[in-house]
Amino acid sequence: MLRIAMADGAEIDVYRAEPGRIPRGGIVVVQEIFGLTDHIRDVADGFARNGYLVLAPALFDREHPGFVADYDGPDLDRAIALSREIHPFDQSVADVATCVEWLQGVSPVYVVGYCYGGSVAWAAAARVDGIAAVSAYYGRLIPDSADVPRVPTIAHFGRQDAGIPIAKVEALARNPPEHATIHVYDAGHGFNSDRRKDYHAESAALARARTLDLFRAQERHRRGEEWDRE
Repeated sequence: MLRIAMADGAEIDVYRAEPGRIPRGGIVVVQEIFGLTDHIRDVADGFARNGYLVLAPALFDREHPGFVADYDGPDLDRAIALSREIHPFDQSVADVATCVEWLQGVSPVYVVGYCYGGSVAWAAAARVDGIAAVSAYYGRLIPDSADVPRVPTIAHFGRQDAGIPIAKVEALARNPPEHATIHVYDAGHGFNSDRRKDYHAESAALARARTLDLFRAQERHRRGEEWDRE
């Protein structure tokens, strides 16, 4: 765990996962509303095993240092309040931008976000410089977002997600913004997390494979550009 100063001067916890070899790139992993949980750290570790240097910022550290919540009960109420009322969404995007800048020495740099972090990742694809591609998981705000990704972006949704109207998701899938592709899975909300009742292993594996395929396509494209310059 690191302490990194953000653009506003605040220092927050950032989980760092290293690949154990020269990184093929960097990834910023953006948390769910539940904070920097074991699941999010496991996700970061998984991408590190794929060869990436990974940072996962604790976005709510200013308002609730060390916040980690269970998936129900009072913790859920606090997580909802932090994400929707207390913590500014734009601050999360700015913190992602700081992490992206921190990783520029190992470019290309990608962003992956889950739940609340999926919405943040989608916004970052539109607003943050230095990102090569984005993978956004079941972000509640995405179907109504005015942000238009500027880099290759994929978004993953569950057809049985009670919190995100499937009609809005399907409308977005039929007419996605430039650079974006929408994938819909036969699953519920939070299907990527094996800690949640809606975990769906097949969908989680497919979404992860699509995420890595997207990132590796960007790496092949960049290598091709370097060969062309030579």
